[in-house]
Amino acid sequence: MKILVINCGSSSFKYQLIDMTNSEVMCSGLVERIGDAMGSLTHKKLPGTPQERKHSEERIFPDHTVGMTRVMDLLVDAELGVIDSLDEIGACGHRVVQGGEVFTTSCLLGEKELDQINNLAPLAPLHNPASLQGIKVVMELLPKAPSVAVFDTEFHSTMEPWAYRYALPTEFYAKYRVRRYGFHGTSHRYVAHKAAEFMGRSNEGFNVITCHLGNGSSITAVKDGRCVDTSMGMTPLAGVVMGTRCGDIDPAIHAYIGRQTGMGLEEIDNVLNRQSGLKGVCGMNDMRDLHAARDKGDKDAQLAFDIFCHSIRKCIGAYFAVLGRVDALVFTAGIGENDDIARAGICRNLDALGIGIDEKKNAVRSGEARNLSPEGANVPVLVIPTNEEIAIAQATVRALETK
Repeated sequence: MKILVINCGSSSFKYQLIDMTNSEVMCSGLVERIGDAMGSLTHKKLPGTPQERKHSEERIFPDHTVGMTRVMDLLVDAELGVIDSLDEIGACGHRVVQGGEVFTTSCLLGEKELDQINNLAPLAPLHNPASLQGIKVVMELLPKAPSVAVFDTEFHSTMEPWAYRYALPTEFYAKYRVRRYGFHGTSHRYVAHKAAEFMGRSNEGFNVITCHLGNGSSITAVKDGRCVDTSMGMTPLAGVVMGTRCGDIDPAIHAYIGRQTGMGLEEIDNVLNRQSGLKGVCGMNDMRDLHAARDKGDKDAQLAFDIFCHSIRKCIGAYFAVLGRVDALVFTAGIGENDDIARAGICRNLDALGIGIDEKKNAVRSGEARNLSPEGANVPVLVIPTNEEIAIAQATVRALETK
């Protein structure tokens, strides 16, 4: 079976076509600036396909339908395509950010499910409507291929009430569903299970802390292959310090800022989500720029880096208490996989928890899963590359088999 994986945003979408017989990515691409005066598309035929090549073009994409239609043309193009007919696509897997309490597993999509995703839009106003738009376009263009929704929140649906409920009046939960949902679930599930596999263990009896670190970051405590706690909350703003998001702060700060500055709730929300975090402290949200500035003695960049590491270190310590025993600490995603400086900074002073990093192992750049710990370490520190697209494709197959 060949699965087309779609990750749709409000003005862009990413895609991969994956052959599930060998989990090989046949092609991938990105359509950006949908609705702008000029848009762009990149399309890559990947290793394993004849005549590997990259194609890019600029053209107007007034809406998602035009962008998706162009992608479908490329998939079967004589030179750039990787299949002879769109009928070869067995199913489409769609990333959907918010499944609420309605969707605790991936599901085959019909009119009922589309209505339910739309009803969850207030919990993810920037993401769910965009995903829904992409789903409807794909269902129209590929009527023979079933569409499956894979939710960012589903892996975290196994949390107990004491982990996901906030200490707010019960009405807020019962009526408005105010609770911790967690995000990056597809990535956390994938790397937690891969870590168990790497260690020669089954998920049962395996406790792991997974650190998905990028411009958006979250930490998850996983016990027996199931999430028991996670750092993000009702929205992706909560938890550790991120590129432009502040992470956990005193909730009274919102009201204080409003009284002092006259800013409204929407303005404050924008500051906390898009102008805070690393960017708020030092003006940069790319960790590579941060390191370059630190090397030149930039004190604000150093402070931002220290705040980032400290917030993650605290979360790791808390999840040791939650799990009781930790069999591995996992780093993944852009910073987690590629930034040896950040990994070392985060693990500094965690010796009492049995965590240490071998400096030479940590300095090696690799796309493979690897153990960074010195010999005999109590808690192995692993780098497990994430692959959310493969995970979505696998979840799509499971949903179809279940159905």
